Amino acid sequence: MGMNLQSNQKGSSFSNRRAYRPMAEINVTPFIDVMLVLLIVFMVTAPLLSAGVKVDLPQTEAGPVSEKDEKPLEVAVNKNGEIYIGETKVSQDELLTKLSAITNNDFERRVFIKADQGLAYGDVMGVLGVINKAGYRKVALITQPAAAASKTK
Repeated sequence: MGMNLQSNQKGSSFSNRRAYRPMAEINVTPFIDVMLVLLIVFMVTAPLLSAGVKVDLPQTEAGPVSEKDEKPLEVAVNKNGEIYIGETKVSQDELLTKLSAITNNDFERRVFIKADQGLAYGDVMGVLGVINKAGYRKVALITQPAAAASKTK
């Protein structure tokens, strides 16, 4: 028959409330734990964001293309002759319709073509011809600068 006799005393509940004071310090340990987990997640996923079609670019002494074009479209041709718009594989027949759909028939939009250096000249010119025939006027071939190519080998 446990009975709490202290609750009947005068002022005991008031004195218990006065004894409790809120803590004015912030515990940052959970915040640091969350930040470390997010840091690890971003470190793992960042290399995956720079994905693209692997192409062995030829070396040239040409200067870089101006960076003022905000949204260039990239068409890649790998060593097997497969054509990609961005990371989407397309056939040569579909290339024209997909380019038109992506650019909304904006023929002033810059199109970059990057092709593997082991690819036949005719294959690259076939893709370039389809893009030119469609009416795109700003077509550029992407190469790797000679100095950067020698560092990677």
